[in-house]
Amino acid sequence: MTITFVGHGYVGLVTACVFADFGNDVWVIGHTDEKLKRLKSGDPIIYEPGLKELLEKNLRAKRLHFTKNYGDAIPDSEIVFIAVGTPPKENGEADLSAVLAVAKEIGENLKNHFTVVSCKSTVPVGTNLKIEKIINGCKTPAAKVAVASCPEFLREGTAIHDTVNADRVVIGSDSAEAIKLLLKTHEPINGQRVITNLASAELIKYTSNAMLATKISFANLISFYCERTGADVESVLNAVGLDKRIGRIFMDPGVGYGGSCFPKDVNALLNTGKSLGIDTAFLEAVENVNAQSRHNFVDKISAHIPEKNIAVWGLSFKPNTDDIRFAPSIYVINNLLKKNFRIAVYDPVAMDNIRKIFGEKICYCNNPYEALTGVAGLAVLTEWNEFKEPDFAKMKKLMKNHYIFDGRNIYFNNIKDNNNFAYFPIGKKPII
Repeated sequence: MTITFVGHGYVGLVTACVFADFGNDVWVIGHTDEKLKRLKSGDPIIYEPGLKELLEKNLRAKRLHFTKNYGDAIPDSEIVFIAVGTPPKENGEADLSAVLAVAKEIGENLKNHFTVVSCKSTVPVGTNLKIEKIINGCKTPAAKVAVASCPEFLREGTAIHDTVNADRVVIGSDSAEAIKLLLKTHEPINGQRVITNLASAELIKYTSNAMLATKISFANLISFYCERTGADVESVLNAVGLDKRIGRIFMDPGVGYGGSCFPKDVNALLNTGKSLGIDTAFLEAVENVNAQSRHNFVDKISAHIPEKNIAVWGLSFKPNTDDIRFAPSIYVINNLLKKNFRIAVYDPVAMDNIRKIFGEKICYCNNPYEALTGVAGLAVLTEWNEFKEPDFAKMKKLMKNHYIFDGRNIYFNNIKDNNNFAYFPIGKKPII
């Protein structure tokens, strides 16, 4: 089968490589010469475990092709997936300009056979009807087309695994022929099939991300109670999670959620709700608690550290990615800089991205221990594996003062045996 993906970000590139690996002839359309050149050479541009190897494998097999020209790919494709970004506008509304511009390009290049145009981009309810209207307004009369919504649920850091071993494959369309073709295309992928209409498929993705964001904010809200009452957030949430109706998964207190999905999608759902006349106070509270989590963390540092000199371990919004979009590190660093802190940072893969934001305002280090030299404290913001079992004796020698602010609670069990540190976790009594 010939398949085209428009867009080569996390969703487009990963899914394109996976579908090429299944034996399909896959085209990827981009718009930047430099990025396309790098992709053609086997450089995936983004950091994602296993992606470089999968890209190189399918380039060698000549199953994967990159182009700027819609005319190279669209005419012969049976399925065209839209996988471009929908970043938030200032008011929180999803910016659909790229999606709608792509729809026009697709429509103008369809030929005289049946094509499914399926949107993988996360878009508000009703967007696929706009896509359908644009395509029908510019395609040739002989071109037959059906529009579908096929949202993705991959997680950065485990994107290839999540694509192949999905919990569910959601296909939304009013066309039986489109559903049949998409089911066939997804046959190698695990997961329960959910066949529904366009609006439901669009809303499923937003609902999923909003629920996950809600669980994180709820855990953080409970951590606020714990810190003010002497309760232990892990004990509380572990016990609550034993109730099978609730569960423990994703109720992790910390410095809040970030990344390209949760902040954007919660705000887009908020915006859609307001446009529909729905009371969105619940989702507003989810966002407010997330912001409060970061604010509290900065206040905790300011209130306890003896000198304004700190190291930061972890800059990406989560481990195993270089993505810093809406990362807690950006908020924390910005606000510490406003308080005249000197900051040394380290992250295994996200240093170049953070440098684009802060330039020479902070110090960039080659390893985690270099960042500790002469500092008063350490703030841990991302739970990378290499941070989980550090050499505490070496840390003590390097640091001028010995304060650890653990935004991910990765040291609580170990720090008891290394009590030369003043330790400030999330939702627990500090160890001083």
